[in-house]
Amino acid sequence: MAQSDTVFTGSIPKLYDTLMVPLIFEAYAVDLAQRVAACAPNAVLETAAGSGVVTRALAPRLGAGAHYVVTDLNQPMLDYAAARQGPDRRIEWRQADALALPFEDASFDVVCCQFGVMFFPSRIAGYAEARRVLRPGGRFVFSVWDRIEENAFADEVTHAVAAVFAHDPPRFIARTPHGYHDVALIRDELSRAGFADIDIETREEVSRAPSARAAATAYCQGTPLRNEIEARDASLLQLATDRATDAIASRHGEGPVAGKIQAHVILATT
Repeated sequence: MAQSDTVFTGSIPKLYDTLMVPLIFEAYAVDLAQRVAACAPNAVLETAAGSGVVTRALAPRLGAGAHYVVTDLNQPMLDYAAARQGPDRRIEWRQADALALPFEDASFDVVCCQFGVMFFPSRIAGYAEARRVLRPGGRFVFSVWDRIEENAFADEVTHAVAAVFAHDPPRFIARTPHGYHDVALIRDELSRAGFADIDIETREEVSRAPSARAAATAYCQGTPLRNEIEARDASLLQLATDRATDAIASRHGEGPVAGKIQAHVILATT
């Protein structure tokens, strides 16, 4: 994983939340929130919370006496999430590294993380930390994207942008968000971190956008793919977005567009 893969600064947090979240994250956030709420937890930790899509879905489903700690490594994303959420005495916002959590052992009933573990420098270390802060019988609920070929817009954008930079194609989307899809590897790394009871469900959803342009802009300008493009030639950001727009429109039409997305949802119990 390149260092730029974890940089969500400047205009990226707002574009990520207003474009990427409704495009691919909201449906999975609702599902994850339902799974966590079904555990009736008194204490929940969310890691890699990003712009807060899971937080917004989960908070209304938790009990009045619940304690919900929302964390992210990236302070600008956490600030954006907190601003979107509004006041809630049950929620504590903390900048925190999921690989070195600043919490006591056995502090939480549930740890959840939507599409964040792919960014961990060491997933086993991150899993071990989740297990450490979970109470006996606690649950670790998280999701990862399936292979990029199972995710239409991501695949089309990656190929279109690669054509703009033929000698040095940006590979952020394939490398990181879609780079951790091997179910056997996920099970092995969770087992090595101390989890014995592991359930993995593969879920297909539909990604929708008002236009091919909106979908292309979301990927090219609302994710760290933008950092990769600008590092090569910032003047080509619009061209790359245009090419991605054309690629999506050629497959899905000129009006509102819809494409397949697919992810793995994992439940590991201590």
